[in-house]
Amino acid sequence: MISRKNAAIAKCILHKVGNKFNHTRNAFSENLIHFDDDSYDLMLPFLLKPFVSEVQSYRFSHHANISLNEINTYSTAIFSDEDTFIDTSKHIVEHLFEQSNSAQIKTGDVLIVLFEGIEFNEITTNALGIFKIENKVNFFQTYLENNSYDIVVQKGISSKKVDKGCLILNQSDGEGHIVLSADNNNYDAQYWTKHFLNVKYADDANQHTQQYIELCRDFSEEVLKTSYGNQEQNTFLAKTIDYFKEHESVNVEEFKDDIFEEDKHKTLFDDYKKSFETELDVVIRNHFDVAENVVKKAKRKLKTDIKLDTNIQIKLDIDAPDASSEYLERGYDDEKKMHYYKVYFNEEG
Repeated sequence: MISRKNAAIAKCILHKVGNKFNHTRNAFSENLIHFDDDSYDLMLPFLLKPFVSEVQSYRFSHHANISLNEINTYSTAIFSDEDTFIDTSKHIVEHLFEQSNSAQIKTGDVLIVLFEGIEFNEITTNALGIFKIENKVNFFQTYLENNSYDIVVQKGISSKKVDKGCLILNQSDGEGHIVLSADNNNYDAQYWTKHFLNVKYADDANQHTQQYIELCRDFSEEVLKTSYGNQEQNTFLAKTIDYFKEHESVNVEEFKDDIFEEDKHKTLFDDYKKSFETELDVVIRNHFDVAENVVKKAKRKLKTDIKLDTNIQIKLDIDAPDASSEYLERGYDDEKKMHYYKVYFNEEG
C-alpha cells in the first residue's frame, strides 16, 4: 500500500501503442505533457488510486538473469538518469507492442509517468508508472456556433479507473525493485504481468497469506460445497477468516486441528492442498506470518450467502463462525419432497 499524500508528477509523456497482430503501429510523442491546474489535480489521483489499497507486491523475474528483464532495465535507467526519460519511455512502448500477439489485445494510449514523494512502508521514494488506457467512453461536448449552442458526442478517457497500470518503486529489497500492478481489463491474465512486466509475487507474508486463503476458498467451493452443501462451506470460510484474525502466524497442522472436527476432513484438505500446489506450481508453506491487510481485503470478497431456488437467500455473518452450526439446521421434508433450513432467533432485527 502506498500513500499519495505528498506525491507529485515530475514527468509525464503520452504515446500510443499498436498491435502487431493487426498491423497497427505505435505513435510516439517527442515532448512531455504540461498540465494545467485542473488537469493535474484530476490526473494525479486517477493514476495512483489503484495502488492505495493494493497490499500485494511483485518483483521482476527472468528465466536466465534478472538484468535481462526489459522493464527492470528501463526503470533502472530512468532512476539513474532522468534525462533519458523520453527516449526510454519509447522503448517501454516498443516492448509493450512486442507482447501484442493476439487480436484480443487492444491498442491504446500509454502514459509513462515519473512520480516523486511516493510513501511506501514509511519510506519516501520516487517511482515510475506505466499506464495503458484501452477503453474510451462517450461524453457530450457543447459548443457555440452562429450564436446557438449545439452538442456533439466525443470519446475520451474515463477518470474513474485505469485499465492497466504498474508502479515501479525506486526502492529494493533482497528480491529487487518493488512493483505494484493493477489490471481492470483482465481479458488475458498473462499479457500484462507475465509477458510485459515479467513479474512474480514477492516472497513475503502478503503472498503467503493470500495463497493460503485462495487455497481455502477453492477447497470450500470444489470440495465442501459439492459434497456437504453451502452451510458447511460457509462455516468453514467463516472459521478460516476467524483463525487468521486471531493468530499472528499460521501453522498448517494447528490450523487443521482448530478448523476441522473430523479427521476425514483433514485428509480431504491435505489431498486438495497437494493438487492445488501441483496445478498452480506453488508450494504452500507450513508456517508463515499473517498479513492483516490481506485478510481484511479477502474478507470483503468472500461470499457467504446461501441462494435457494425458491427465491430466498440466507446471508451468514462471516464474523460469527459458530452461528451457522448453532442456529441453522438443514433437513429434508418427506411430504413436500424438498430440502429446508430451520433458523433459530430471539428477535427480528
